[in-house]
Formats: sequence, C-alpha cells, structure tokens
Amino acid sequence: MNNTGKFTGKAEIYAKARPGYPQAMLDRITQTVGIGADSVVADIGAGTGIFSKVLLSLGCRVYGVEPNADMRAVAVRDLADNPRFTPVAGTAEETILPSGSVDAVTVAQAFHWFDPEAFGQECRRILRPGGQVVLVWNSRIHDRDSVRENEAILREYCPEFTGFSGGIEYLDDRIAGFFHQEFTVETFSNDLTFDKTGFIERNLSGSYSLKPGDPRYQEYISALEELFDRHAKDGVYSQPNETMAYWGRP
Repeated sequence: MNNTGKFTGKAEIYAKARPGYPQAMLDRITQTVGIGADSVVADIGAGTGIFSKVLLSLGCRVYGVEPNADMRAVAVRDLADNPRFTPVAGTAEETILPSGSVDAVTVAQAFHWFDPEAFGQECRRILRPGGQVVLVWNSRIHDRDSVRENEAILREYCPEFTGFSGGIEYLDDRIAGFFHQEFTVETFSNDLTFDKTGFIERNLSGSYSLKPGDPRYQEYISALEELFDRHAKDGVYSQPNETMAYWGRP
C-alpha cells in the first residue's frame, strides 16, 4: 500500500500541533548512538521537519527524506535558513541517497508506514559501517481513562483510524523483525499539556482524522470538545504520554 499521500492537506496543522521530544531521550541517543556535532543523519519520513530540527540543534547535517510534497514544503520553509538541512523527495524504501553516506538513520512517528524489510535493506545500503537506526514514537498511555475515551471517539467517527501510531504496539513484531541483531528499547516520560484549541488540533493532525466538510465532522469536533471539558483542569488538559525509542543495527 502507498501511504505517501495520507498527510496531504494536513502539513500546516501537523507542524503546529505535533509535540516535541524529551531532553532525556535526546541525551540518551546522543550518548549511545553517537549522534552529535558533524554527524550525517538521514531523517526518514521527516514530515514537516520536527525531528530534523532537533537533529540540527545537535549540530548534525540532516537529509530530511519525505515523499509527501505538502509536508516537505513546510520543512523546506521552516528550515531553509539552515545550510545543514537538505530536503530529499525520497521514500523509506528508496531514499535516493548515496550508498554509505550517513552515520545514522532516524525515524520519528513514521516507521509504521514503512515496508520493514525493504526499509531495512535501504538502511543497510546508506549507512556507514557501525551506523545505527533510531525509531521514535510519542505514544499516549493507553490505560488512562481520557486516552481510552479519546480512542473511542476516533473509532466512532474516523473510518481510517486503526489505532494510535497506526496501531503499532510496544515491541511490535514489525520492530523486532526489523532489527535482526540486538537492539535497545527505552521509554521516557513525556506528558503533554493542551488548551482546548491545541487538543482539537492534535486530533485533527492525525492521518485518519476527519476534515472540514467530511460527514459528521461537526459531531466529531463536539465529541472532542466534550472530552476536553470532562478532563481539563483550569482550561488545561494533561495528556498521559511517553516517548519510546528503539535503536540498533538493522
């Protein structure tokens, strides 16, 4: 299945609504994977450049590989003033990068869209000897009432919803199968806070989310607003969230 068009028309709200990543996770992968100043990194499924920006802040040279033209255009706009960022109109399975050209590969919020076997082959082709792949997700904590209620709304109103992060689970077979050798997995606390507008926009940024004009769109928004009102305190909703990171050689 070609998933490259799923975020067409959602780039602006994606860039605005998607959260960042905890410093503890960034420190950990910097120490263990060796990503840092002067590293050359392929950020695959780079989207609007949220994780590419983090890598640039570490001093890396970044190839932001993103097949969706809308998403890539926002990354180019937001990161155009950084000479260490190069946008690439490639895919996870065909990055069009030269063989042996990068020290590391990163994937934030995107691996669940890839063909794991073909992506693994491409990683082995573009990585330099000893290079590692880092897979990262911001994930809602599923056993909390507010998260379960949020999921129920998405299942009710969004026909394309298959689960948060494309339904991929902790230590999913797709992840374990991708890393043919030993790999590391760690979880980092990263609770998120939203006002009502931010909470609605976070839900609208999903690939599966309804858009204005879709059937039941207003009902969907009302259900999300009611969920926010039930769980917010003083106009702020704290979303139980953690960041999961996996790294190793593919």
